[in-house]
Amino acid sequence: MTIQNLFFSYSLQEIFKDVSLVFKEREHVGIIGVNGAGKSTFFKLILGELVPDDGKIILKKDIQIGFLPQVIGDTLPNMDLSVFDYLLEGRPIKQLEKELEEVYLKLSKESDEKKLDVLLKKVSFLQERLEYYDVYEASNILFKIIEGMHLDSALLDQPLKHLSGGQKSKVAFARLLYSKPEIMLLDEPTNHLDQDSKDYIIQYLKSYQGLVLVISHDIDFLNEVTTSTLYLDKMTHSMELFPGSYEKYLKIRNEREKTGERLLDKQLKEEEKLKKIIAKYIGGNEKKARIAKDRQKKLARLESEKVVLEKKKKSTHFKIEIKEKSGILPLKCENLTFGYVSQHLLFENLTFDLTRGEKFLIVGENGVGKSTLLKLIMNYMAPLSGKIDINFKTSIGYYAQEHELLNKDKTILENLQEFNMNKGQLRSFLGHFLFTGEDVYKKISVLSPGERSRVALAKLALTGSNLLLLDEPTNHLDPETQRLIAEVFKAYEGTMLVVSHNVEFVSHLGIERMLMLPSGQVKYYDENTVLYYQKLNEKKK
Repeated sequence: MTIQNLFFSYSLQEIFKDVSLVFKEREHVGIIGVNGAGKSTFFKLILGELVPDDGKIILKKDIQIGFLPQVIGDTLPNMDLSVFDYLLEGRPIKQLEKELEEVYLKLSKESDEKKLDVLLKKVSFLQERLEYYDVYEASNILFKIIEGMHLDSALLDQPLKHLSGGQKSKVAFARLLYSKPEIMLLDEPTNHLDQDSKDYIIQYLKSYQGLVLVISHDIDFLNEVTTSTLYLDKMTHSMELFPGSYEKYLKIRNEREKTGERLLDKQLKEEEKLKKIIAKYIGGNEKKARIAKDRQKKLARLESEKVVLEKKKKSTHFKIEIKEKSGILPLKCENLTFGYVSQHLLFENLTFDLTRGEKFLIVGENGVGKSTLLKLIMNYMAPLSGKIDINFKTSIGYYAQEHELLNKDKTILENLQEFNMNKGQLRSFLGHFLFTGEDVYKKISVLSPGERSRVALAKLALTGSNLLLLDEPTNHLDPETQRLIAEVFKAYEGTMLVVSHNVEFVSHLGIERMLMLPSGQVKYYDENTVLYYQKLNEKKK
């Protein structure tokens, strides 16, 4: 793949400026850069979802590109399809065999030499594609991937629509591996992997013969699977390809920074010296004036060549304040029963309540209905039986795991315009979430999952709600931001109902009680229980 003089911008905001790169056929590239540098945008340009303002991305004709997005959501096709059938369709073997059969039929009836030649070439092409997809070994390859990814046999018969977010991601990854693309684009691929599956993926990618481009915060993963590192510079809108893993890239960058700091220090001292001479001799006699003029030229040259050090990464900063207190019992669920089909209930006769100011955790295996329970409380779905009482003084703020509450067709600013604030106030507020300048005019659809998470948190912070429903709020966030929002939620004075198996995050919140699903048992917070479910869910992802 070759990038030639690539320019791209969103409205007036420049993202890439005159980028030229060449990727080798079997190169494994880790893509890094601060949020908003354009990592996800780069993938969309490669996939043809976005068109460059100028320049081009050159790909081999008919090349197969496989893409694993960070958030799978409802992007899986035909949600009634079983997991196994979805995986099986990863390689177009049935279509190729059917097409080959049709060509053979035409051959048996054709007598024209030119048409025969065309048909024979078609046969050769189809046979080559079948060989590429290992037609005789494909089934064994698929079962090895299923085993390596630790996909439970019971899961294979389930329809895609019944999978949890983590299960969808893992199944989509397994299909991507089986599909055998020539280019693989991976966006935070280890987010939903247990350690055994992660080890399998690492070994798989090490032997993968195509081009891999991977965006990840998982440094250990990058060091294991990458042979080079692509740095996207948000300030200069450029890209630079470094040889070696992320660890090697860091050494090169650190050495460059030290060299840059030394050179800048030298330049600043020279600048100060020149300014003093200019101040001393300017306005003097002819000889002094010549000296001053000469030093002015040197100063101008020095300033044009001055080293510009990269700005240090800023961190998100915000606070969630409640507008008014809720009642003593802001939420009460009684004998709640729900299932997508009556023959398979997720939970039955579920009863619990929340007291004002309490921080309450929901734990359980993947797929038992944790996110579903929050959606029932939000009245997005109706229970089969039972009732949910929300106190008249309760105001709810909801953080959805897959950012469903954000309007993807509107800008960041437009998504917050429901609040009684003028544009200047909103822009100032969004600055706490690292959205500055023209950033606020970006549509949600073009943001990375991490950026969408920050918009969702900004919206949550503006609600002034006294009851927060949080569904995996640390997904898509780097470790530093996870620690910061843990402190924010710890300081929150309202009531909180949270779904999370991130032990480090949960331990900071001051959780008092836990609801165990599907049993419905309520018990006092126990870190070991959360750790147990974290490990269990990792194994079953």
